[in-house]
Amino acid sequence: MTEMFLLLLVAAIAWFWIASLLSLETATKAGKQACAKAELQFLDDTVAGTKLRLVRDEYGRRVFQRTYKFEFTETGNTRLSGSLTLLNGKVESITMEG
Repeated sequence: MTEMFLLLLVAAIAWFWIASLLSLETATKAGKQACAKAELQFLDDTVAGTKLRLVRDEYGRRVFQRTYKFEFTETGNTRLSGSLTLLNGKVESITMEG
């Protein structure tokens, strides 16, 4: 019984880790695309996770909502902040300083 519990625990941790990596990749691509669309420069080529929580989706299922921050610049002299939210691995919203 203990072995089965440990095996399930390891599988859950592996699933969470892989889902987190895929979400990070999705968030990075979405941040780059948002900056490119607004003709801004996406800085540091990455996003940083700031929040993780369980919420209900449109069907009432509990899913992870992840929030990421990123930085961009208009002129190259100032760093501005943006954030994006993923719901169950899909982009829910993107906000950028103006």
